[in-house]
Amino acid sequence: MIVRLAFRSLMSRPVRSAVLAGGFGLGVAVMAALLGIGDVVLDQARAPELVGGGDVIVGGLNGRVTSAKFVLSGVLGTGPLATRAVAAAPSVRANLYLIDNRGAMPIRARGGIPSLERALRDPETSGISSWVDTPEDGEWTSPDLEDVLRSMDRFHPMPDVAARASSWAEWLYFNGRAGSARFYLSFIAGPRLSSGRRAVGVRLQLERDGKTTSFSDAAEIDHDVLLESAPDLTVKQNRVRLVGREYRISVDLPSENGRGRASGDIVVRAIPGRSLPPYTMRGAGGWISGYTVPVVAAELDGRIRVRSGSDDDEIDLRGGSGYHDHNWGFWEGVSWQWGQVQDAGLSFVFGRVFPPADAADRGRLPGFMIALGPDGPVGYAPDVTIDETNDPSTNRPQRIEISGRGQSLTVTLVLRVDQTTATRMRPGGFGGGLDFLQLRGQYRVTGRAGGSAIDFTAPGSAETFRGDSSSASPRD
Repeated sequence: MIVRLAFRSLMSRPVRSAVLAGGFGLGVAVMAALLGIGDVVLDQARAPELVGGGDVIVGGLNGRVTSAKFVLSGVLGTGPLATRAVAAAPSVRANLYLIDNRGAMPIRARGGIPSLERALRDPETSGISSWVDTPEDGEWTSPDLEDVLRSMDRFHPMPDVAARASSWAEWLYFNGRAGSARFYLSFIAGPRLSSGRRAVGVRLQLERDGKTTSFSDAAEIDHDVLLESAPDLTVKQNRVRLVGREYRISVDLPSENGRGRASGDIVVRAIPGRSLPPYTMRGAGGWISGYTVPVVAAELDGRIRVRSGSDDDEIDLRGGSGYHDHNWGFWEGVSWQWGQVQDAGLSFVFGRVFPPADAADRGRLPGFMIALGPDGPVGYAPDVTIDETNDPSTNRPQRIEISGRGQSLTVTLVLRVDQTTATRMRPGGFGGGLDFLQLRGQYRVTGRAGGSAIDFTAPGSAETFRGDSSSASPRD
């Protein structure tokens, strides 16, 4: 009935119906054409040739790649991409202003490396012979691993935030395992003092036969010297020197219990391609927290000698495995969960930071997990949960389950805690008076990373915080 009424209505005014049908047809055709043209324009706008040639454009979350040298050397320069990427050229865009007697005219400018641009068949640079590389461009055409590590490991100027200034700290952290022995070593620089200098402490924890011994010392270092030289540091008889891909460390520290000293030389030899570039979180009131892992996996060398009265011991680090990260920021009221494990050519790092209440919502900052293999990055998971199960008698973690989910990584890590070292943190610093727990144990790692199945068990470490015996995890 409805179809019959519609047909009779159209036939009652055939001319108007024909014009209406033609108009609808023309509108649909124009819309289809515009959509087709829009797709072509969008594809062309994204074409690498329009920004200097090449086949792929690499960008950061906010447009810029903040660790471009690491991308060139650690991602494109190692692993399977190293054999496929003929050339890679960094570039940067900026707004400039041409000023003459008529006023200011905005100009959109782009800078790059001439030789690398030509390798990507950039039509703009190919015909201008006067555009040649400068000496500084050599740092981009052939990135040196030492330069990359130094750029990741530099110390940072202290932001001008008076309310948080007293809690600023930055440190280099190393750990390693050789046989049944483990070490944990930190070089920690505190806030700027009224003298313009900064107190820098060195702390070494040695774990042998299930027992942990701590050694430490401190000195003041000029603030400007610290910023200019780091990661090369000298604190009394303790030194860090970055040479090539090796962190060469010397220690000579008194025991914290007043009995004995620890001394020796440690070499942490970075494995190329296994790094986590710098990342900075920001919150209200000028709060920031930064983290990078220049060395997710390393080979160890050297020895540590422990002298205690007539009892001398030597730890041989040769053939061991190591790790190095770097933290900076304002730490009052801050706590975290963190851990790492490596085995069979794979390295995993996970973590989550809990900011102070006046900086950000503790429950909204996500965790992270990254997997690195022999050929570089394997996968990354932004969706991470970290669940701690306490021992009812001690309220200390006895089991931690970490689940990471991402497009290239779906992995579960379960840590069975074998040993816990607790350090009471002072109020006003990081941890806010809580107990800082360093955990050791066995990880069971299962899942998939980069399309491959994973299932292994290996020793690893973790960190978390607790309050007194009645408190729960830092996020409760």
